[in-house]
Formats: sequence, structure tokens, C-alpha cells
Amino acid sequence: MIKAVIIDDEEHCRETLSMQLDKYCSDVTVVATFPSAIEGLQYLQQTPPDLLFLDIEMPLMNGFELLEKLHAISFAIIFTTGYDMYAIKAIRFSALDYLLKPIDRDDLQKAVGKLQRKSIAQMAQQIELLVEKLGVKKGRQKIALPTAHGFDVIPTDIIIRCEADDNYTHVVLKTGKSLLVSRTLKEIEELLAGDGFLRVHQSHLINLDELQRYIRGEGGYVIMSDNSSVPVSRSRKEVLLNRFN
Repeated sequence: MIKAVIIDDEEHCRETLSMQLDKYCSDVTVVATFPSAIEGLQYLQQTPPDLLFLDIEMPLMNGFELLEKLHAISFAIIFTTGYDMYAIKAIRFSALDYLLKPIDRDDLQKAVGKLQRKSIAQMAQQIELLVEKLGVKKGRQKIALPTAHGFDVIPTDIIIRCEADDNYTHVVLKTGKSLLVSRTLKEIEELLAGDGFLRVHQSHLINLDELQRYIRGEGGYVIMSDNSSVPVSRSRKEVLLNRFN
């Protein structure tokens, strides 16, 4: 049996999630609920559960700030949130799970099912990446990329390019390795925005630091550091050239 704790400042959200877990996730038992992160912090430190459902936007102390206060995390976490693009981006960056309110039954069951296949060591590594993304810790930027076997943690600066493959993306690395990631190219683009990456084609995202040469044409194409050729669409040609002017 999975012992779960819910921290959410909205009473109806706590009650609804408790009811959904009781009805749709028979292997999960809610052992405690708290209306604030401050109240839940001491409980988590003294009586860590197996699973924490954590709201992000709360007064006085939000969900991310709660994580900063925990010296060690020995339980799984599923974030619950309204639509907050920055929060969602940070969570996706670390390949953690989140549920958008109002919480859908199928999404809840899938999230709980996935967590049962993760180890505490994996979860701790993902939380570390999340805290790093939020700016609590500075250093070489890393990203967690979900794959068929779990997820791979890699520095973003070793990515040469990314290529769309339906609902998956091939991520080509400087090591010569290529990862098949279970995210769309659009999602990868959103995660890497601001880190020197540019979408040059509907199916291609490149690391501008790894661009070696641009060849003119209708849209043209670029040669990357691994000698691969990547097409540039007509609509993205000007954007690309402006980055170097």
C-alpha cells in the first residue's frame, strides 16, 4: 500500500483528490492532508510518506520553496497545479510528473502507475535537476530526457541538434550517441528556449554553438559540428541570419 500526503491550500482540491485516489487508485491511501506547505513541512521531515501530492501556488511558502527546505527527499512527488507555464516548464525540464487542475482520472492513474516504476534514487536526481532549474543551485545546465527505459540526464551543451519523429524526438549528442526521447520537438524547443537553441525547420532544432556553416539556397541548410546537414525553412532563414548579424 502506498502512503500518500496531500498539500494544497484549497480545501475542495484536497477533498476531491482524496476522493479520486480512494475511488480510482486502490493501492494508494491518504494518510495526511495539509492546507499549507509550512504545516506539511514538519510532517514530511518526521514521517516521510511514499508519495506526496504537492500544490505549487500557495501563500507564504509555495511548493518549490518547500522542496528547498527538505534536506533529503525519500518519497515520490506529483505536482498539482493550475496552468502556470513557468512552473510546468521547470517540472518538464526534470522529467517529473504533474497534474493540471481539475485533475483528470486517467491522468491521475497514469501518474501513479509511472511512479511505481521509479526508484527513490531516480526521484532524488530529478528533484535535484528541478532545484537547479529554479536557480537555487548554479552550475552546468542539465536536462532530464524521458526515454523508453526511464530518463537520461545530460548537460544541455552536449546537444548538437534535435530532429522530430512524430511524437518522439531524436536528440543527437556530441558523444556520437542519439537518444529517442518521448517528447515532441515543440516540447523540447520550449524546454531549451533561451539556452542558445533555434528551430530552423519544422522538424529540426539546432544548438547554435554547434553550427559550422550556412549554405545559401531557397531556405538553405546548415552544417553542424558532427558534419550533419540540416535544412533551413524559408520562414526561419531570416531568423537564423539575424542571430549572427
